[in-house]
Amino acid sequence: MTADDSFGRLDDEDYPAYTMGRAAEMLGTTQAFLRAIGEARLITPLRSAGGHRRYSRYQLRIAARARELVDHGTPIEAACRIIILEDQLEEAQRINAEYRRAAESSAPPASG
Repeated sequence: MTADDSFGRLDDEDYPAYTMGRAAEMLGTTQAFLRAIGEARLITPLRSAGGHRRYSRYQLRIAARARELVDHGTPIEAACRIIILEDQLEEAQRINAEYRRAAESSAPPASG
């Protein structure tokens, strides 16, 4: 990858730009916390050529939400499940809204 390619990825939410140490520092948490949410399959960090975990901004936002729940007393496994369910609900609501828009646009005019 050239320097130009790297600069083009700066705005990419999914680009794994952060090492585990930097990600933990940014979140104000420990590397063990990041490993735990990885083991719970909330996020799956990419691996560098040397095998080190790398995190994207999108993954850091998810990890920050997990930390928020854990900081309020939610067990880490439950926090991960809550976030997964929230994500599934959001996706279902988005799909339902698309179906509603499609149904409304194809519905025959009401006779009155």
